[in-house]
Amino acid sequence: MKDALTELSDHDFQMFQRLIYQSAGVVLSDVKKPLVVGRLSGRLRQLNLPDFAAYYRYVSRGDDEAEKQRLIDLLTTHETYFFREEQHFHWLAQWLRAGHVRAPRLWSAACSSGEEVWTMAMVLADVLGFESTWSVFGSDVSVAMVAQAEMAHYDEARVRGLPDAYKKKYCLKGVGQQQGTFLIDRRLRDHASFQVMNLLQAQPQVAAMDVIFLRNVMIYFDMPTKKRVIEHLLGRLKPEGYLIVGHSESLNGLVSGLKTVRPTIYTRVRC
Repeated sequence: MKDALTELSDHDFQMFQRLIYQSAGVVLSDVKKPLVVGRLSGRLRQLNLPDFAAYYRYVSRGDDEAEKQRLIDLLTTHETYFFREEQHFHWLAQWLRAGHVRAPRLWSAACSSGEEVWTMAMVLADVLGFESTWSVFGSDVSVAMVAQAEMAHYDEARVRGLPDAYKKKYCLKGVGQQQGTFLIDRRLRDHASFQVMNLLQAQPQVAAMDVIFLRNVMIYFDMPTKKRVIEHLLGRLKPEGYLIVGHSESLNGLVSGLKTVRPTIYTRVRC
């Protein structure tokens, strides 16, 4: 006898594909069907629902926005680590040392659990010090990820990629009940802020930014969604500001108003 909590029909999978695309712009390929089963079956059990069709009806009714957000949290990818694609942070340090901007504002537009934000903050503090007026803003579509990023508290296993010098300088090692963890230094946390945000929507309330990181996210978007997201970000990027994408991504030919500085790094052309 088949288990309704592990059997997802093609029809119901297509309904979830459509829902996550409409909600977060994420394209779930057909090979992701086992992932959907694995990540959603626990919710069916917790809600005492008989099958995936019942869960889809529940989240698509619109009566429980919190459950719809849980669905987004479960079906969006959040892999990240400190100093991921470190060449971008070498470039950032060089740009900061050039001194073109007195009070730089940086935005990690898909910050996941926060490692990218704190890496940016470490580079800013290393070059400019804590007394300088700089800020880092992190946003993500996932409520759970933003909450974790704000806590700035990580297992030591998450420390991969973080140079020892930064680890000693900006991370507080846990003791007692917190042994095996570390906390990002309060001085960095005082320069950072976070918000749950869906990049499919324009964000007029966000301050104009000098540098925006949008890395390793657009691989989950189709072309119309990529264009929409980039146009929204350009609306919050200062003229001659920089937009940085992942090494497997490109903005060439996607939107006007951007010039390539080097592969994966673009500047907004002043009109």
